[in-house]
Amino acid sequence: MQNAALLPVAFEVVLLVGALLIILVAVVFERKLRYWGPIAGVTFLAAAGVGLLQWRDVAETGGGLFFSAQNESLVLSPMVVMDGFSAFAAIVLGLVGLVALLGAWDLVASVRQRSVEFVALMLLAVAGLHMMTATPNLVVIFIGLETASISFYILAGFIRRSKTSEESAMKYFLLGSLGSAMFLYGVALTFAATGSLSIYGENSIRNFFSVEIITEPGILLAGLALMLVGLFFKVSAAPFHQWAPDVYQGAPSGAVGLMAAGVKVAGFAALARIFISGFGAYIDTWAPIVAVIAALSMIVGTTVALVQTDFKRLLAYSGVAHAGYLLTTMVAGVEGIPAMWFYVSTYAFMIVGAFTVVSIVRGPTSGNAPIGSFKGLAKRSPETGWLLAIIMLGMSGMPFFAGFIGKVFAFVVAGEADYLWLVMVGTLTTVVGFAFYLRVVSTIFSSAEDDDERIEPSMSARFAVVISAVVTVVFGIVPWPLLDVVRDALPL
Repeated sequence: MQNAALLPVAFEVVLLVGALLIILVAVVFERKLRYWGPIAGVTFLAAAGVGLLQWRDVAETGGGLFFSAQNESLVLSPMVVMDGFSAFAAIVLGLVGLVALLGAWDLVASVRQRSVEFVALMLLAVAGLHMMTATPNLVVIFIGLETASISFYILAGFIRRSKTSEESAMKYFLLGSLGSAMFLYGVALTFAATGSLSIYGENSIRNFFSVEIITEPGILLAGLALMLVGLFFKVSAAPFHQWAPDVYQGAPSGAVGLMAAGVKVAGFAALARIFISGFGAYIDTWAPIVAVIAALSMIVGTTVALVQTDFKRLLAYSGVAHAGYLLTTMVAGVEGIPAMWFYVSTYAFMIVGAFTVVSIVRGPTSGNAPIGSFKGLAKRSPETGWLLAIIMLGMSGMPFFAGFIGKVFAFVVAGEADYLWLVMVGTLTTVVGFAFYLRVVSTIFSSAEDDDERIEPSMSARFAVVISAVVTVVFGIVPWPLLDVVRDALPL
């Protein structure tokens, strides 16, 4: 057991210092936009570097528990944990945050006087997302969840003159608050049943199950159900996905990338930390429920995406289906965590890239994005069109792209856990899903009346899409380096 140290919370500290520095620079230099990009970019890179330092420290020492509640022993009530799980999350969130910032920079430039708030909120949101992955305490997970959620509520409604942006923010706030309330109520019931809020430590939930037998687990099961539902809301798993299409469509395109990617990474990390690591003793109880929700998410997301005419709504329902594929990894318990990490980390880059292209084609402050507006994109902006096609093929699960490796990995671990019926559902929905992804690809390469209207992406947006496409291709052709890393990204 190690003593309290700065490194386990350095990721959050770096992002908070970066956000504070940007605000101070805005005050001193009268909101000069040119200063904020480098500061925010360096902050995200530094945060990812902290993740690498944490990974090295875990490899050398095995990690440990850090900090405790006031007047409580570190052994009894740990509040922060540093392990391969939280270190890998730091690396992924830092890099995804950087790519999302590049993709959103056109939006930052367009809002001018309020752009400092936008950049600061992005940094604070990522700090909250990582806290969800780095704590074994259920209340601290909730605090991280709310830190990120409140930031995203504001980002969703950042374009004040847009009614669709305001509507999406209100819907996100109301339904997101409902999900947060259900999660917190589940935490309260879990505490009532076990007497603990921590997953690790002497007085932990995990130790409780090793020494106690609950003869009437009704309160505990209710708590587990409410926590599951609360997190299902956040990751937009069916039937708790109703907010996602409207929010994605109405929010400014430049802001949705981080919203869609970051919540998936942190949400599934929290699900794995809580249920696989903390409630592994009850896996026979919660895994079948997760399997049903996974199947429902894959079916609903795929079938409804088939009839969408708006690209942002299509991506939202695609995200519902991907939530189902990610939940498929959870039914395998600890063995499914590496598959979850590979899938969610590559998907995060793909979804940021896709929404960046929407921002390029429709404008960073746009709401609606009809699929027809992408006609002839390969001629109007060849680089952008080809890169979006690569990202779409990666999301579809086409061989030689990262999405294919992620789905195969997920199906293998689910099959080994005797959930063959879930693997069959996933395989069928993947095949059906090719239809709407290939429809987008065919639209990109089709002819349009305005083929001569060129689209010239900004340098920052171009970098974001290129990075997303490179991740999609490289880890589809050479997945072994990432596969080797995620096998060590396990919780204590």
